[in-house]
Amino acid sequence: MKETALYSPIKEFLEDQGYTVKAEVKGCDIVAIRDDEPPVIVELKLSLSLALLLQGVDRQGISDTVYVACPVGKGARWLSAVKDATKLCRRLGLGLISVRLTDGFVQIHTDPAPYRPRKFKKRTSALLKEFHARIGDQNTGGQVGRKIMTAYRQDALRVAQFLGNAGPSRPKDMRNALNAPKVPSILQANYYGWFFRVERGVYDLTDAGQAALVEYAAAIEKFNTKAQ
Repeated sequence: MKETALYSPIKEFLEDQGYTVKAEVKGCDIVAIRDDEPPVIVELKLSLSLALLLQGVDRQGISDTVYVACPVGKGARWLSAVKDATKLCRRLGLGLISVRLTDGFVQIHTDPAPYRPRKFKKRTSALLKEFHARIGDQNTGGQVGRKIMTAYRQDALRVAQFLGNAGPSRPKDMRNALNAPKVPSILQANYYGWFFRVERGVYDLTDAGQAALVEYAAAIEKFNTKAQ
């Protein structure tokens, strides 16, 4: 397959919308002109690639209306790739076209437009809440194969440490001592399996909880030091 296979379907698609279309104009794969409108530029590649996106970005120095185009792929992998590429093209201000070569069907996934990122206030609030709830910096950016020390894990470890030192205790006493209002919900949810109820309103550590105190001893020492 050659990139030229994409040309005819896209040319026909644009001509149906009233454009005059010509190929290979000053290095641009496709240039389309309609009346006094700015030129539409389309760059062709056989796959969604960095090279295609870079070529499209370069053409934005000529026109604000730049599309990148590729053939339709197959299966779930293609659907995932085109979804991600659509998001990226929107951020870059590029349009994205795919061509189904079996019948020449042309699909516009997104049109060129200035990127205006949508902010999600709940996600921003959650980010800031998590940031400020963490004691110190227990993680390393880019880490893999190691559990992330979230604020929730941190608080669960503080509860575990309290029980390890004091023995069976009531949630209210732990909440007051640790200044951690989520103690009751942490004990009830028992997400990590570290706690068990000795009797009504009294909790203690499971074997898994005892093991966690050993596993996370270094982290516990660090955030105890930071909290002082």
